[in-house]
Amino acid sequence: MRQEIKSHSFRTLLLLQLHCLLLVHLVESSAHLQIVTSKVGSRAVLPCSWKLRLEEAPPSPCHVQWRSPADTVFELWGTQKWQSEEFDGRAEIPEDKLESGDCSLIIKDAQIVDAGRYESFMVVNGVRSTKTRVFIQSVKLSVLDHKSLQTHRPGENLVLDLYTVHSERVVFQGRNSSEWSDLWKKGDKDCHRMEKNPLRDQLTIKKLERSDEGTYKVLDQHGLAVSTVQLSVDESSPPPKSHQIQEIQPLADDAAKNVCSALLLPVLVTTLQILHHS
Repeated sequence: MRQEIKSHSFRTLLLLQLHCLLLVHLVESSAHLQIVTSKVGSRAVLPCSWKLRLEEAPPSPCHVQWRSPADTVFELWGTQKWQSEEFDGRAEIPEDKLESGDCSLIIKDAQIVDAGRYESFMVVNGVRSTKTRVFIQSVKLSVLDHKSLQTHRPGENLVLDLYTVHSERVVFQGRNSSEWSDLWKKGDKDCHRMEKNPLRDQLTIKKLERSDEGTYKVLDQHGLAVSTVQLSVDESSPPPKSHQIQEIQPLADDAAKNVCSALLLPVLVTTLQILHHS
């Protein structure tokens, strides 16, 4: 009898835990977290519409705040603007669209370190002339580096895209080596085999040799990879100077979340049914 009571208590506890897990999952799924994916150096738009939360238009001029978990990223109130040092000159809100509801945050020249969660707020009039901050939208930003495979013939040139003004150096690992060596640093003068395009964020390595085969990484000021190029130097390669194949990326966060939902919910429901009838 005591063993049956203990077994029943265990099943009840497990049933309760599964109910809680299912509830948490459903709450998270209903939060409608927006997912935005961008490449380093590209323009990222974090969507926001105050019409989702406010029944009437906020007082003019609109007062918008965008925050990360750590600090305020960007704030706009009429002609007054404020942005954090990390986003100096790179963040803006389309002022001409604010009245129609668009309070999206535009991040120019996106960087790996920009990745994370952002939340938008509208500051409106509260009771007794106080100001109230109303939550509008939560957005998760993913910033991906660039990856490619290239094949060139000996004597051809390799053009490395730096993608952003924040690229600081290029490192190289030979095909049969385990060590990385500095190939170029920002501010270096051109040499007979390496030249920086004065108008574009590009670095050209001239007259490739078989010894140039290997991996090239463009790094930013934080040492994070902006791009990775796997280079092969092959005399039998076809005439086109470069063949770039985009490396398969992992599932985007929203796709992964949908797959998880599709797998998790049936399993939980089946388990609950089994426990209920046991």
